[in-house]
Amino acid sequence: MEKINVTEIFGCDVFNDSVMRSRLPKDVFKQVQRSMNEGKRLDSAAATVVANAMKDWAIEKGATHFTHWFQPMTGITAEKHDSFISPVDGGKVIMEFSGKELIQGEPDASSFPSGGLRATFEARGYTAWDPTSYAFIKDNVLCIPTAFCSYGGEALDKKTPLLRSMEAINRQGMRVLKLFGNTEVTSVKTTVGPEQEYFLVDKNVYEKRKDLVYTGRTLFGAKPPKGQELDDHYFGTIKPRVAAFMKALDQELWRLGVMAKTEHNEAAPAQHELAPVFTTANIAADHNQLTMELMQKLARRFDMVCLLHEKPFAGVNGSGKHNNWSMVTNTGINLLEPGETPYENAQFLLFLCAVIQAVDDYQDMLRISVASAGNDHRLGASEAPPAIVSIFLGEELEGILEAIEKDAPYGGVEKELIKVGVHVLPKFPKDTTDRNRTSPFAFTGNKFEFRMLGSSASISGANVVLNTAVAESLRQYADVLEQAEDFEAALHDLIRDVIRRHKRIIFNGNGYDEAWVQEAEHRGLLNLKTTPDCVPYYVCPKNIELFTRHRVYTATELKARYEIKLSSYCKVLHIEALTMLDMTQKDILPAVSGYARSLAEAALAKRSLSDTMDVSFETGLATKISRLTAELNGRAASLSTAVTKAEALTDSLEQARFYRDTVFEEMCSLRQVADELETLCSAEYWPYPSYGDLLFSVK
Repeated sequence: MEKINVTEIFGCDVFNDSVMRSRLPKDVFKQVQRSMNEGKRLDSAAATVVANAMKDWAIEKGATHFTHWFQPMTGITAEKHDSFISPVDGGKVIMEFSGKELIQGEPDASSFPSGGLRATFEARGYTAWDPTSYAFIKDNVLCIPTAFCSYGGEALDKKTPLLRSMEAINRQGMRVLKLFGNTEVTSVKTTVGPEQEYFLVDKNVYEKRKDLVYTGRTLFGAKPPKGQELDDHYFGTIKPRVAAFMKALDQELWRLGVMAKTEHNEAAPAQHELAPVFTTANIAADHNQLTMELMQKLARRFDMVCLLHEKPFAGVNGSGKHNNWSMVTNTGINLLEPGETPYENAQFLLFLCAVIQAVDDYQDMLRISVASAGNDHRLGASEAPPAIVSIFLGEELEGILEAIEKDAPYGGVEKELIKVGVHVLPKFPKDTTDRNRTSPFAFTGNKFEFRMLGSSASISGANVVLNTAVAESLRQYADVLEQAEDFEAALHDLIRDVIRRHKRIIFNGNGYDEAWVQEAEHRGLLNLKTTPDCVPYYVCPKNIELFTRHRVYTATELKARYEIKLSSYCKVLHIEALTMLDMTQKDILPAVSGYARSLAEAALAKRSLSDTMDVSFETGLATKISRLTAELNGRAASLSTAVTKAEALTDSLEQARFYRDTVFEEMCSLRQVADELETLCSAEYWPYPSYGDLLFSVK
C-alpha cells in the first residue's frame, strides 16, 4: 500500500504564505500580507513581482496556462484558460505573466445569469484577483481566485457580495469590541465549516437513467423492499470502492490546501459525508466549490457517479450542507464562546443576541438563501429541517436568557439577579446540548449550525445573509452603547430588551411536529415552503435597506438575484417535465404496453392448450396494466399541456407559481401512475434500473 506523507503533500499545489515568503522580496511579501489581512490595495509594481513569482512557481509545477477562477451565479465555478506563451522574434515564444493579467481579466459576461444586469450584446465583464484566497494549480492550470463584475461594476458572482458582507461584519464587530476595551483586536472574521453530503452510484447503472443524467434526480422510481429502515448504513463499514474514492479525494483536497477532516457513511444507502476543518468564510466557500468539483470528477475514476442533488431518491434521506458558522478575532478569540470574566460573558451574550436578532429579523432572507427547486423536495423530513426558520439554544442557555429577560434569579445564582457585565455566568461546557436535528439553526457550543442549505448549493449566499444581518444587529447595538453614559447599565438593558423582542425565534422542540407549525404561526414566524413563496421577499423594502446600508448589494443587484432565482426555478422544473415526458413516451409506455401484450399472448397460448386452463393471472394483470397505461398516457398529455401554458407566461413570479402549482402537480400525478406500473411490470420489460439497483449498485 502506498504510504502518504500528509504533512508533505498538504498545500503543495497552493501559492500559500510559505511559498510567497520564499519567493517574494520581503517588502512585497509584507504588502501581500497587508492586502490579505487588512484589505489594503496592492500597487502595480508589487503585483508585477507577485505575478512573475507565481508564474515561475506554476511552470515548475508543470502548469502551461492560467485562469481567473470565479463563481458566477450558476452556482458552479467558471474558468477561461490562457497560456503563458508570448511571441518573440525568430518564431519563438517566452513564458510571461504580467501584474495586469494577475489583477484583472476580461471574460465574456453575456452568457452568464445576470438577472438583467447584462444584455446579450453587452458582453464585457471583469474578473478581479481576490488576494485573500490563495492561487492554486488544478489540472496543470494556475487558478487565481477572482471576483466577477460587470462593466458597470455590478456583482455578477457569489464571491463579491461575500467579501462585502465580511467587510460589513468586520466594521460593526470592531465598533462593539472597542466598547469592551479590546484595543489589541484589529479585525473580526467569520469562519465556516461546511459539512458536505452526497450520494455515490455505479456509473453503468447511472447512465441507464435519463432522469439522473438530465436532472440529477430520479423522476420515477418505486420504493425498494429495503431502504434505510434498518439504520445499518449510517456510520457503517465503508465499502472498499468508496474507501478508495475517499482516499483519492482526501489526497487531492489536501494538495489544494483543503482541510478535509471527517468522512463517513450517511443514513441512506449510497449516501456519504465529508467535513472540513473551519476556515475563513470566503476561503471556505472556495474550498467547498473545489470539493464538489473534485467529488464529481474523481468518482468517475472509480466508475461511480457523485450525485449532489438535494433529493435524488424519493423516500430516503436527502443531502444537505451544514454550514457551521462563527465569529473570531485576529487574536484567536471565538466571539460565540462563553468566557471566564463578567466582561467576557457580557461580550458573548451581546454577540449571541446579535445572531438571535439577525435570524428573527431576517428569517425571510435566510430562507431565500437556501431556496431552490431541489431543496424544496428536501426541507421538512428525513433529518432535514423544516422551512420555518428557528433557533435552537438548548435548555441551559435558554434558561440564562430567560432569567435576564425577566430580571429574575437564575438557578446558579442564589437569591441574586444576574446583571450582565457584573456576574460571571454559570460555567457550562462548550456543548452542553443534545443536537436537535430538526432545528434549522442550532447553537452547538461556540458556533451555529445552519442546517437548511442544500447539498449542491454554494455556501456563499447563506453566509452573505448571515454576515450582513448580524452586522446590522451589531450596528444598532454600537449606536446605542456608544452614546450611553453608564455602559454596564445600558448593556444590561440592551441585552434584556433584545431577548424580549426576539425570543419568539427560539425553539428547542421537535421541528417536525405539526403542533410546531401552529405554534410558529401563532408566534408570527414565516413558513415559506417553496421557492416561489419566499423569493418575493428578496425585494422587500427592509431587505433592500439592509443590504444597501452595508454596501453588500445595490437595489439593482438584489432585483437581479430575484429574477435569477425565479428563472432557475422555472428552468429546472421545465427540464424535469420534458425529461419525464421523454421517458414516458419513448420508454415506459412502449415497455408496459409490450408487457401487457406478452401477458395476453401467454393467456392465449395457455387457452390453446386447454379451455380449462386458469389464465386469471395473465388476464387480470394485463387488464390492470392496460388501464394504468391509458391513465399514464392521459397524464402525460396533461403535463405536456401544462408545460406549454407555462412557457407562454411572461411574468417571472407568475410563471414560477404556475410551475409549482400546475406543472409540478402534473409531474407528481404522472409519477404516481408510472411508479405503480413499475411494481407490476416484469423487470425484463421495465426500461430503467430500479431504486434497488441504484442504491445498492456500489459493491
